[in-house]
Order: sequence, then C-alpha cells, then structure tokens
Amino acid sequence: MTLYQESGQSRRLPAESRSRIRRLLRVGSAIVIFLMLAGATYQGVATALERRQFPRPGGLVSVGDHQLHLFCLGMGSPAVILEAPAAGPSAAWGEVQRRIATRTRVCSYDRAGLGWSEAGDRPYDPGRVPEELRTLLMAANERGPFIVAGHGLGAAFARMYAARADADAVALVLVNPPDESEPDPQTTWLMPASPWLARIGVLRAGRIVASRADAMGGASGAATRAFLNRPDHLTRAAAEVNKWGDAVRLAAAASLPPDVPITVVETRNDAHIAFLDDRVDVEPVVAAIEAAIHRARHDRAP
Repeated sequence: MTLYQESGQSRRLPAESRSRIRRLLRVGSAIVIFLMLAGATYQGVATALERRQFPRPGGLVSVGDHQLHLFCLGMGSPAVILEAPAAGPSAAWGEVQRRIATRTRVCSYDRAGLGWSEAGDRPYDPGRVPEELRTLLMAANERGPFIVAGHGLGAAFARMYAARADADAVALVLVNPPDESEPDPQTTWLMPASPWLARIGVLRAGRIVASRADAMGGASGAATRAFLNRPDHLTRAAAEVNKWGDAVRLAAAASLPPDVPITVVETRNDAHIAFLDDRVDVEPVVAAIEAAIHRARHDRAP
C-alpha cells in the first residue's frame, strides 16, 4: 500500500508542476504581448510626432514607379551632388551642405526607401542606384557639370554614377570609400532585426542605432536620429548593408573617364555605419569639395 501511495503521489506531482508551468507561461506571454503592444504604441506616437517635427526640406521627384526626395541649396556651377553613407538620410550631409551652398549649388537626396524617399515596388539592387540618380537629376532639371561626393557606401554609388557616359561629372570626392579587398561587413543580428525591433519601440527606447548619430547637432542630427528609429527607413538600410559587397564590386569595376580627378578623404570614424558628426571630420570634407569646385572652375575658364 505504501508503495502504491508513493507511486500515486509521484504521478500527481508532475501534473501539478505542468499546470504551474502553464500558468507561468500564460502570464509571461501576456506580459510580453502587453509590452510589445505598448512599445508599438510608443513607436507609432513618436513617429507621428517626428513626421510633423521633421517635414521634408526638399521636393519629391518621380523616377518611375516611386518618388525620390531631392534637396538643393545655393546657386552656381559646377553643382555638387551628395551621396549619403549606409543607413544615412540626406540630412546626414546637413553641415557640409549648408557650408558648400555658400560657394555653389549643392544637392542631397535620399536613395529609394531611405529618409523622405519612397521605396518603390522592386527589390533593392545597388546597380539601379546611379540610374535613379541620373533620372532624378534630369527630372528635376538640375544641370551639370557635377562634382559628386559620397561618404562610405555612398562613395561607391558616387563612383558608379560618375562612370556613366551621361553623368557630366567633372570631379569625385570620396569620403572613407569602401575597399574591394576588405571583407564585407559581418552580418550581425542587429541590422536584419532592426526594422522589427523598431516596430515595437525597442530600438527607440534603447537608442541602439540612433546613438551612432548622437554627436550630430542641430535639426540635421535630430532628423537623422529620428530616421534611425523608423522601420521603413531601416528596412532599406538593412538591404543596403546586406548587399554591401555587391555595391563595392560594381564600383570597383566601373571605368571612370581619365579626366575626372578623384580626391579621397579619410576621417577618424571609418565604421560601416558612420556619420560626419564631428567638426574635425567635417572640415577636411568641406575643404576637399571646395578645392574640387575651384579646380573645375579654373579648368573651364577661358
């Protein structure tokens, strides 16, 4: 009898434990769902406020099945075209653009799916970036000649654009250009997961990605940090980083006209996702672009 009772107790205890575990799982699931809903609400409210706080400074221009945001300042020739770094909106060029605008016309823009630009229906293809830039400039009636400046991954796109026969490029300024011999950036969990983490407010609450632009001041810095919390922006940013190597190889294979001078500027922060967030780094970039403007004007002088 004793053995039977002990055996019965041994059978009942696991059932009680399973019931307790089920209750804990239900409570835990409810807490997780509540936190996700709260985070999504927080993200939605913050994004709505930021849309009003940071309206697009430029205009939307059709390039086919979607529109790209183009923001131009200043007057003069040659015009300067700015290609943003990986994950960067056009606002990432804020300080540089304001200063160059005192010398000539200068335009920044958002690649498809980034910043204030629409994504379009087709999947991301790095080879299409220079095509869309050319279509954008023509549709906006922005006339060359152009000095094309790119930062980080944007330097690869700048080189690809300048290699086009119809680019009308007279100089390239490449800031921390990626090297084909370097390995592709290691794909960690963060960038692929960032759009989903942004949707439930985790990125915003933890400032996991936006903190990379902490040192950027003014409205440009605030707008850049806002986009680094936006799932739509981060979806395209993750796609760009995922195909980083493809873009770099296309840029390396691009044949530039022999009369297009290239100036390379190396800054202290050469991470794959980095911004010109320090005056020490901004100064040599501005100086390089101004020197390219001066050379281009001198070469064209009668």
